[in-house]
Amino acid sequence: MTAFDRFLLFGVVPVIVLITLLEGWWLSRRHAGQVYDWGATGMSMLDLITRLLVNLYVPFALSTPVTNWAREHRLADFSLDGWQAFLLLFFGLEFCYYWFHRASHRMRWFWVNHSIHHSPNQLNLAAAVRIGIFGKVSGTFVFFAPLVWLGFDAKLVAIALTVNLLYQFWIHATWLPKLGWLEGILNTPSAHRVHHASNPQYIDANYGGVLLIFDRLFGTYVPEREDVPPRYGLVKPILSNNPLKVWFTGWFDLLRDLASARSLREALGYIVLPPGWRPGQPVPRAERHASEVPLP
Repeated sequence: MTAFDRFLLFGVVPVIVLITLLEGWWLSRRHAGQVYDWGATGMSMLDLITRLLVNLYVPFALSTPVTNWAREHRLADFSLDGWQAFLLLFFGLEFCYYWFHRASHRMRWFWVNHSIHHSPNQLNLAAAVRIGIFGKVSGTFVFFAPLVWLGFDAKLVAIALTVNLLYQFWIHATWLPKLGWLEGILNTPSAHRVHHASNPQYIDANYGGVLLIFDRLFGTYVPEREDVPPRYGLVKPILSNNPLKVWFTGWFDLLRDLASARSLREALGYIVLPPGWRPGQPVPRAERHASEVPLP
């Protein structure tokens, strides 16, 4: 266990848990019309603890061979000893995170794990820590291997990614308002409400980590609309807080579809095409902008 791991485990995580529980207590008293889902919070806390244990004690990930190759063939050796390297790592990570996050919605293999993060039917700080425990199994770090290939140490990239995710903790608070001119520049609570919504007007949007510049550049930025309140959870919601259902429903559904595949092409389609794809059907449409969908 590294010094950073100890700082996370014994410093950051307890603070996050405390803030999450305080928000839950406050929301349960503030919103009399909506019952706060303490069971979902418990499920999210279990996911957090299990994921920490997996990351600490499971040494191998599906992305490990790619990371090792990138390290052996790196173009340079960068350290954070100047502002140029810092900016390169920051914007490089934002770019890689954008494509990781977009692929996690548009490729079923990565969606299976990422869908765990979207499974809570209430959006709150507890939902922020439910990220899924199969990141190493699905090989998500492969999206950040280009930074290792450029010359950043893999552990430094992992720390930077952790800091990026820590920033995203607070944007899961639905009670925070829009932030004026920062909307469309930073990833804000309003932008992230859109990202977590399953409304057809909002689905597949706002993939950025700290910034939304790549969403603006690649056409996936969708602002929150006053006339369309976000509906949270999956399109096909999971109504249980049973960890086995939350963690394994997506994997069982994928295995069932793979077993039904009549050819290698169909099997690959189930893995790399978007969720909802079926043989003989067109690839499900990509990101939809709010202006493209009629009002309900």
